[in-house]
Amino acid sequence: MAMFDRFEEFDISTAGASIHGRRGGSGPPLLLLHGIPETHLMWHRVAPRLAERYTVVATDLRGYGDSGKPPSTADHEPYSMRAIGRDQLEVMQQLGYDRFSVVGHDRGARCGYRLALDHPDAVLRLAVMDVVPVGDAYNRADGNFSLLYWQWSFLAAPEPVPEQFINAAPANLVDFMLNSWSEVKDAFPAEVRGEYVKKFSSPDTVHAICEEFRASPTLDYQHDEADRGKRKISCPVLFLWSRRGAVAKLYDDPLAIWQEWADDVRGGPVPVGHFIPEEAPEETTRQLLSFLQ
Repeated sequence: MAMFDRFEEFDISTAGASIHGRRGGSGPPLLLLHGIPETHLMWHRVAPRLAERYTVVATDLRGYGDSGKPPSTADHEPYSMRAIGRDQLEVMQQLGYDRFSVVGHDRGARCGYRLALDHPDAVLRLAVMDVVPVGDAYNRADGNFSLLYWQWSFLAAPEPVPEQFINAAPANLVDFMLNSWSEVKDAFPAEVRGEYVKKFSSPDTVHAICEEFRASPTLDYQHDEADRGKRKISCPVLFLWSRRGAVAKLYDDPLAIWQEWADDVRGGPVPVGHFIPEEAPEETTRQLLSFLQ
């Protein structure tokens, strides 16, 4: 796409999956990880600016976009954030970067903090957007959580129920997520929105994403609880959240939750909806450049 015209595309085979992405710019390495229902294209307004100072790598997570969709298992391990994080570590290593910073939004943020916990020597700085750790999310879950985070229950339902519903009308789900979770209604250019719908229209992608959500209350939760109070994120952390989104509605002080997981945490709310990099690209870029320097 023209919006990434100075980036080179790549497909890198890891031990678990083939990962698609783009790389551009020069300087210290920086990995950008997307959320649902998007692909790496969600960074199209931010990545070119960051690439003026950094070597930016933006990837599709395992199961999403043009990355691989390997078979799952009964315990959903191939779609745990631990497994998805290993992909990203291998990608960066194959590109020649043993140490790098990570910026993740939504599902990408969950991959990012798990990567930072599991491989502390690799992650220099971590920015997470509009999530709290999965263990804290489930431990604090109530009636409001069940309604605001409806997708967690729906997508994690036993196979093949959510897959069949989504495959019947994938654009309905993508558009509902983009429209209902955002405040800036022109945040998604038609070309980008169309690409999100196109990628979400693959049954293999839908199944992979459902498997990822099935791993959330099982393995991802178990991994968080095993680390709670025993292991912290060792690098500096920036946490940005939507002032009008689910995180702000559910938690009185979401920054304090992250401060339980790392000693160096800073951040604050951004006055837009859930899709912070697409709704507030200038503010996102400003915050990231200040944090990463």
